[in-house]
Amino acid sequence: MTASIAHPDEDDAALVGILDRLIAADEAIAEIEAAKVCDLAAALRIANNRAAHQSAERRMRELEERSIAAEIGLVLRVNDRAVQNRMHAALELVEGYPATLDALAESRISARHAMVIVETGRALTDPDTRALYEATVLERALRDTAPRTRAFAEQVVEELHPRSITERHREAVKTRTAWMQRRGEGMSELGMIAPTVLAEGIWDRLTQQAHETKTAQVAAPEGDTEDDDAVYDQRNLDQIRADIAIDLLLTGGPTIDPTTGAITGPAGGLAAIHARASIVIPALTAAGLADRGAALDGATPVDADTARCLLAQAPSWERIFTHPIHGHVLATDTYRRPANLDRYLAARDIHCRFPGCRRPARHCDRDHNQDWALGGTTQACNLACLCKRHHTLKTEKPWKPVQLRDGSIHWTSPLGKVSTDPPERYVIFRDDPDPPPGDPPF
Repeated sequence: MTASIAHPDEDDAALVGILDRLIAADEAIAEIEAAKVCDLAAALRIANNRAAHQSAERRMRELEERSIAAEIGLVLRVNDRAVQNRMHAALELVEGYPATLDALAESRISARHAMVIVETGRALTDPDTRALYEATVLERALRDTAPRTRAFAEQVVEELHPRSITERHREAVKTRTAWMQRRGEGMSELGMIAPTVLAEGIWDRLTQQAHETKTAQVAAPEGDTEDDDAVYDQRNLDQIRADIAIDLLLTGGPTIDPTTGAITGPAGGLAAIHARASIVIPALTAAGLADRGAALDGATPVDADTARCLLAQAPSWERIFTHPIHGHVLATDTYRRPANLDRYLAARDIHCRFPGCRRPARHCDRDHNQDWALGGTTQACNLACLCKRHHTLKTEKPWKPVQLRDGSIHWTSPLGKVSTDPPERYVIFRDDPDPPPGDPPF
C-alpha cells in the first residue's frame, strides 16, 4: 500500500475551485431566498385584502392567513404554522427594510443576516428611526457574522429607542414563554424565555448545585481502592445541570399556588399534578424480548429501558391488540373508562389528521368529516382527530376531507390541491368486524 501526497499548489487550486463554487451557490441561494420572501409577503397581502371584506367578529382575518399558509405548506411540505410565521417576517422585510432586501437579493448578506435585522428592529416603530437603524446595522452586516450583527443591532436599538429599557421591559416581560422541540434519538429540547435577571439566577443556581453535586462524590475507604460499593459521579457539569433541572421541574411545586391560596406550595394543589405521557410499547419490548418499537404519542421513538420503566410505574394501561403480521387492529381494552370510539380514534390517528400537523390525539377534537348538521354520522368512518386550529380552519374555510375505508383522509384545499393523510402504517383498521383468517385467538 502506497500513500500519495498532493502537491501544495494542487491543494491551493482545489481550494480556489471550492471557494468559487461556494460563492456561486451562495449567490443562487440568496436570489432564491429573496424571491421566496417577496412571494410570501405577496401571499400575506392577499390574505389581508380578503380579510378586509370579512366580519371581524368571526376572526376571518386570521382564518384567511391560516388557509393560505396551509395551501403553501401543502405544496412545500412545511407545517402551516411555520409558513404563517414566515409570511409575517417576509412582509416586514419587504415593507420595512428595502435596502436589506436588496442586499439579500445581491448575495451581499445571508438570509440569517436579514432576519436578524428584522427581528431586532421590531422594537423601533418610527419609520425615520427604523431607516437610520437599518442603514447603520446593514453596514455592519456586510462585513460581520449574523451573531455579531445581532449584538451590534441590539446596541443600536438601545441608542435609538425613544423609551427607556425600564418601560420596554414592562412590555417585554409579557412575552415570556416556554416550548419543547423534538430533536431525534429519543431526545428533545426544552426552552424558555424569561426576564434576564431570573434566567441568570436560574442558570447560576443550577450551576452551583451541579458543582456541589460533582464535588460531593463518595470516596473509596482509605486503603481500599477496589471497593465495589463506592459511588463515583461520571457525569459532566452540563449533564448534571440538566438532570437537576429535570428533577426540579418534574417534582417541585410553584411558589404561588392559586389553587390552594398558599404562598409556598404544599404537597397538594399544583404540586400534586403529575406529568403525562402516552407511550406505545410493543408486547415483546415490554416483556424485555426486544428493544424496538416504543414511541411517544405513537410517533417519536423512545428507548426500550425508558419505556419499560414508565410501563412499570404507570397507574393504568391501555391495551391495543394488532395482527402480528399485517398489523390490523383486532381489539382495544383499558383499565380506564374512556368512550370506546375515542380510544379507537386515538389509536388509529395518533395525531391531528390535517396534513403536516403532529399535535397528539389526546389534545385534539373528534371532528365529523361530514358535518352532523348536514347528515354526517357519528361513526369511526366519519370521524377524525383535529386540533383546535385545524378544526376551526376546516369549519370556517372550504377545506374538504373525505375519509376512505382504511382511515386515510383525502384533503382538498380551497385551490383544489389534493393531499392524502394516511393513518400510521403500523396501525391499520378494517371495516369488517371479523378478524382476518388465521388470526391468533385472544
